[in-house]
Amino acid sequence: MTAADFGWRAEIDALVFRPAGHGGWCAVHRLAFRALLGVREPTAADCLTYAAAHRAAFEAAAAGKIARRGYDAAASLHLTSRDVARAL
Repeated sequence: MTAADFGWRAEIDALVFRPAGHGGWCAVHRLAFRALLGVREPTAADCLTYAAAHRAAFEAAAAGKIARRGYDAAASLHLTSRDVARAL
């Protein structure tokens, strides 16, 4: 997986990616996609498709959270549906 590519980690039931310019992983749990997609039980494929269509918003949400929280370059983080919705 290269920077900014989205993947699925079944063991944590989440979409994962490495934000541009950041060494840590960013995760977005499948349940966060309920609010984003308006679907009660989004599939992994639904989540990956949505994230790919809104790549810029996911990158912006991650960058904003990293900056606000002052995470170091290798820190991992997670985004909520609110984080992503703010960036849309």
